[in-house]
Amino acid sequence: MRRRRQSQQDLHNKERWLISYADFITLLFAFFVVMYSVSSVNQGKYKVLSETLTGVFNAPQRSFQPIEVGDQPQQLTNDAVISLPVTEAPGNPEREAEVRSRALSAMADQLSLEFEELISQGVITLESSDRWLELNLPNSLLFGSGDAEPHYDAFAVIEKIATVLRNRDNAVKVEGFTDNQPISSQRFPSNWELSTARAAAVVRMLSMEGIEPERLAAVGYGRFQPVARNDTDEGRRRNRRVVLLISRDASVRGAMR
Repeated sequence: MRRRRQSQQDLHNKERWLISYADFITLLFAFFVVMYSVSSVNQGKYKVLSETLTGVFNAPQRSFQPIEVGDQPQQLTNDAVISLPVTEAPGNPEREAEVRSRALSAMADQLSLEFEELISQGVITLESSDRWLELNLPNSLLFGSGDAEPHYDAFAVIEKIATVLRNRDNAVKVEGFTDNQPISSQRFPSNWELSTARAAAVVRMLSMEGIEPERLAAVGYGRFQPVARNDTDEGRRRNRRVVLLISRDASVRGAMR
């Protein structure tokens, strides 16, 4: 029996699956191409978006949070430091004067302790106010008669005074006075020169004890500023003196005005 010859139509029907398969492969290839291209685009977009968000959330804060009463203000970080002009607080002259007056009073107490015995004997007098300390020393405690060279005992006296004045800035004016007895020598033509030389000698001794020279001044009044009558021995003795005026302030020139 002769085999039936396959018709062209039957052969065509059997190979149709190849067309479907090819179409499927083509679509699958196109799908992977599209997926690859989509994934590449999204990755770039994600990177841009990520960098943008990072910059936004890490940016320094541009507004101040209100501080409630009783809360401590937050300290600024190094990334958000605000530079403000540095200004010194204005001084309070009244407060400063009060502090310096108390310091001057403390110096008066120290001097009273240092010369307690001589003050009780009436040899030295110490008077104080809010602006000055006045330490009155007789010439006999420091100098010989008619001389401006300090004798041996004077150094112990000046050393005690320097102990109180040291490590401070108070101005000190040293004043020299004489009685009305005239003096005329080659070294001291008048009481002006004698009183000034004695004041200068005390200033020099204080400087040797470590008191800053810019704090010191020497003035001689001669016989023209007596504190007692010159017609008695006691009065003349009281007039022959060296006075240390210790100022509350630091300016020696200002203290002399």
